[in-house]
Order: sequence, then structure tokens, then C-alpha cells
Amino acid sequence: MGILDFVKSAGEKVLGAATAGNTAGALLDHLKSKGLKSTDVMVEYDPARATVKVSGKTSSQADKEKLLLALGNVEGVEKVDEDLVAEQADTAASFYTVKKGDTLSAIAKAHYGKAGAYMKIFEANQPLLKDPDKIYPGQVLRIPTT
Repeated sequence: MGILDFVKSAGEKVLGAATAGNTAGALLDHLKSKGLKSTDVMVEYDPARATVKVSGKTSSQADKEKLLLALGNVEGVEKVDEDLVAEQADTAASFYTVKKGDTLSAIAKAHYGKAGAYMKIFEANQPLLKDPDKIYPGQVLRIPTT
């Protein structure tokens, strides 16, 4: 269980499209649209604290991390308070917040020592990323261990 921090002003515009009082439903629909697998996931959104609270089960550590990033990389979300259980415990990835001017190649060079390893980061963030050239400042990415 933990709390992850995100940039509130960065991310996909999911909450603005939510009907009044159905922000949790909009967030669950967002997860579903990304094809993220989960079991019995409960989502709550507190607009006053800009916090999403999520609990439930995922099949793997990678799925857990992707679910957290999908919820946190939403405009209007500053924190994700999670109580998720990964049924298959793997090594946790680290997280990186994209800065202005970053590219996946530069991030790969900083983390792995070689720019050509950018596809490892791209693939680790599927289906959240659609194009390796389309990242934005404030976005949080998974950086898998080598």
C-alpha cells in the first residue's frame, strides 16, 4: 500500500468528460479503454484532495504499475493512494516523471547507459503509450529493471 505523486496539470482529460458525480465511473472506463486487466478494482476520486484511491487485485506487478500510471496520468489527479495486490509478485519497476525536452532515448541512456534501449521503456508502458515519440512533461513512466 502506498501513495504515488503525479503532476496534477498534466495528463489525459478524463475527469472533465465525467458526468456529474460519476468521476469514479469515468476512471474505471478509462482503465477499461486501456485494456488493463484487474479483478474487483474499486476506484474513488476526491476532487478536494485531487486524489484517487484504488484497491483490488491485478494479475501481475507490471499490470498493477500500469493501472496506477493510467489513473495518475490523468489531468486533475495529483496522488494515487493504492491498496492493490499483485497475484504474481515480480520485481517492481521504478518510476520517472518526464521533464521538458526529454525523449525516451535520453531517458533510456540515463537509466540503462544506452539510448537504443528506449524500446524497453516504450514496451513497459504499453498500452499507455501509443508512440515512442509522444511523451509529455509531467507524465510518469515505468522504468523496468535491466
